[in-house]
Amino acid sequence: MSHPHPELRTPPPLPEGGLRVTPLGGLGEIGRNMTVFEFGGRLLIVDCGVLFPEEEQPGIDLILPDFSSIRDRLDDIEGIVLTHGHEDHIGGVPFLLREKPDIPLIGSKLTLALIEAKLQEHRIRPYTLEVAEGHRERIGPFDCEFIAVNHSIPDALAVAIRTPAGMVVHTGDFKMDQLPLDSRLTDLHAFARLSEEGIDLLLSDSTNAEVPGFVPPEREISNVLRQVFAGARKRIIVASFASHVHRIQQILDAAHEYGRRVAFVGRSMVRNMGIARDLGYLKVPPGLVVDVKTLDDLPDSEVVLVCTGSQGEPMAALSRMANRDHQIRIVQGDTVILASSLIPGNENAVYRVINGLTRWGANVVHKGNAKVHVSGHASAGELLYFYNICRPKNLMPVHGEWRHLRANAELGALTGVPHDRIVIAEDGVAVDLVEGKAKISGKVQAGYVYVDGLSVGDVGEPALKDRKILGDEGIISVFVVIDSSTGKITGGPHIQARGSGIEDSAFGDVTPRITEVLERSAQDGVVEPHQLQQLIRRTLGKWVSDNYRRRPMILPVVVEV
Repeated sequence: MSHPHPELRTPPPLPEGGLRVTPLGGLGEIGRNMTVFEFGGRLLIVDCGVLFPEEEQPGIDLILPDFSSIRDRLDDIEGIVLTHGHEDHIGGVPFLLREKPDIPLIGSKLTLALIEAKLQEHRIRPYTLEVAEGHRERIGPFDCEFIAVNHSIPDALAVAIRTPAGMVVHTGDFKMDQLPLDSRLTDLHAFARLSEEGIDLLLSDSTNAEVPGFVPPEREISNVLRQVFAGARKRIIVASFASHVHRIQQILDAAHEYGRRVAFVGRSMVRNMGIARDLGYLKVPPGLVVDVKTLDDLPDSEVVLVCTGSQGEPMAALSRMANRDHQIRIVQGDTVILASSLIPGNENAVYRVINGLTRWGANVVHKGNAKVHVSGHASAGELLYFYNICRPKNLMPVHGEWRHLRANAELGALTGVPHDRIVIAEDGVAVDLVEGKAKISGKVQAGYVYVDGLSVGDVGEPALKDRKILGDEGIISVFVVIDSSTGKITGGPHIQARGSGIEDSAFGDVTPRITEVLERSAQDGVVEPHQLQQLIRRTLGKWVSDNYRRRPMILPVVVEV
C-alpha cells in the first residue's frame, strides 16, 4: 500500500493521457469532502463540503476546503458533481461560486434543490444540470455515468467517470440497505456492469470500514420510535440533521399514529423539510405539520418538535434549549430524542447537551440507550461484498479518518486488490492514473480555511492559538507611559487581569520589578516602545509562571509622551 510522505513536493505536469485525482478534503477527517479530477488540462470537481469546528477552534463557524491549488484555474473547471445533499458535501459550494458563479452544478433533483436554496441566501443563481441514476452525461472530456446508491438522504448518487486514461468510480456516501424506506436500492447490477467493463480506480466510502457486518435497515428504527412515542406523556423533541429526510419521515409517521402535531424548529430544518415535501420526498398527512407559534394552543401530549442540534452545535436549537437560551423551555417530563450518530470529535459537546437537558427534567433517548439511529455508511461486510462485485484494479479509500482509510484498504486487500494498487492518501495528495496504475505524484496545499462570521480565510492557526490561550488562561494588560526622549516612566505601570484567576491586588508584588527593568533600560538608552513591551512581557510572564504556573496572554501597552 502506498501512502503519503511529509516531504512530498508539488506534483509535476500530468503525463499526457493520464488522469490526476486530488482530494482537497475528506481524507483524514469526517467532512469537507472535495475531490478534483484533471484530464487534458480540464478539471471536474466531485462534491464541495464543509467541516464543522471542534472545541479547539473557538469562534469558527465552518471549515472549508482550500481552493488555492485551483484558484488560478477556475476557467478550467467543467463542473461540480454533487453526490448528495448533506452539508459535508455541498456546504462549501457557495464559497467556491463566490469566486466564479457560473461553474455548472450537476446533481439529482433533491440535491440541486437543497443547494439552490442555500445559494439563494448567498444571492447566487447557479447553472445546474439535473441528473438521475442511469443518466450518462459528457462534461468536457469527462464521460460521467450516475448510479443510484442508498444513503441517509434520498437521491444519493455514485459517479463513474470515463476518460481515455481509464474509468474511475466515486461511490460518494453509500450503504446497502436492502429494505430502504423509499425502495431505492444501491444499484449493484450497475456496479457489476461497470466491473465487466473494468474499473481502473475505485474511490470508496470508508466511514464504517472498522464496523463488522452489515448496517441494519433504516426501517428498524420505526418500532423503537413507536415505543418512545407510546411512553411519552408530555412533549417530544427530536434532534436530527436538517437533511435526514428518511429519519424525519419516520418521526412524522409515528406522530401521526399517536395523534400528535409536528412543528419544525430552526431555519435550515424548516427550509429543507419544505423542499423535501414540495418535491414529494417527504410524505406529510394533511394537518400534521403546524407552525411552531401554534403549539401553545395544544396540550403537551399532542406536541412533537423537530429541530437541529444532534451534534451539540452551540448555536443549534437543542443546545440553546439545554442552556435555557431558547424560547422553548424544557420541563420535567419532556422526552428528547437524539436521532443521529456521534460524529467523531463531537462527543463532549453532545454529552454536555444531554446533561443539560437531563438537568431540566427531560428523558433523553439517544443511540447509547436505544436504537434510534442506524448509519448511512456501509460497514465492513458490505464493503467486502461491494469490492467482490466491483473488482477494482486500483483502490483509493476516501471519506474517513486515518483509521477508517486503513481499515478500508485492508478490506480491499482481502478481496484481492494488490497491495501496490491500494493508495492511502491524505488531503492535497495528487494520485495519477497512468497506464492503468494509480500512484502518488506529489502534494498541493490543502489546509483548513476557516469561516468566522463574514470573514473567510482571514483567521489562521495563530489566531486560534491566541483564542485558546484567552479562553484557557485569560489576559493580563499592562499600561505604561514613558517620556519619549529619556525613556523614564511618567505613568504606571497599571496592571489589570481578565479571566486569569489572579486578583489585581496581587500585582503589587511584580509592579516594582517592571519599574526596575524599565528604568534600567532607560539608563541603557533603550526607549523604543516595542523593545520595552517585550521586556514587560518577559518580566511579568516569568512572575506569573513562577507564582501561579499559568501562561495567560500578556498585552503590554507603552505610550510615549
